Amino acid sequence: MMDELELLKKDWQKKGAELPKLSFDEIQNMLWKKSSSIVRWILIISVLEISLPQLLFLFPSIRNSMALLDNSTFNLGLLILSIFYYAVVVYFIYLFYKRYREISVLENAKTLMDKIILTRKTAFYYIIFSLSMFFVFFLYYALEMYFVDDVLMSIDGFEEVLKKRTLEEIRTMVFWGVILGGFFFTLVMGGIYFLLYGILLRKLKKNYQELKRLEI
Repeated sequence: MMDELELLKKDWQKKGAELPKLSFDEIQNMLWKKSSSIVRWILIISVLEISLPQLLFLFPSIRNSMALLDNSTFNLGLLILSIFYYAVVVYFIYLFYKRYREISVLENAKTLMDKIILTRKTAFYYIIFSLSMFFVFFLYYALEMYFVDDVLMSIDGFEEVLKKRTLEEIRTMVFWGVILGGFFFTLVMGGIYFLLYGILLRKLKKNYQELKRLEI
């Protein structure tokens, strides 16, 4: 039995010797290309993320539901929040583009490692900001529902519910309903974010670890 194992080992070593061996520069070049491709995908996903929701307004039902919220105070606050959100997201997209351009220009392994760390930090901050803003939008909507009667009354079936419950009860129910809805929506989006971006960031981390190992 031992003789057979030794023969198998020798046969494998013989075959391994015949396989092409990659040089340090070739491995580094492969990791650079993989890293550049990953950052490009992060950039593409972030652009799609800010663009695709706008297509929802092509549907009449979405436009009609937004038209119900015809309150100047509500719309002004929503506009301010939206401008802030999109301005910051556009800035993050610019940073992702900048990281992609920086990584696309190969200098050395140390520089590439630094850019990978910077890209991972940028993506992490982007995820935290986006998830925070999702909940802020729901919180703002809930507060408007509670304090502005015009917004509350725009809900379908409000008149029927008012016959059974007081206005204060409806306000409280709607407020906490929106808060809970926003919390679960943020959790779901967090799962999607950490799944989608997480896969890409883990690949970047793996590339970083490979580069670090090569540098030792």
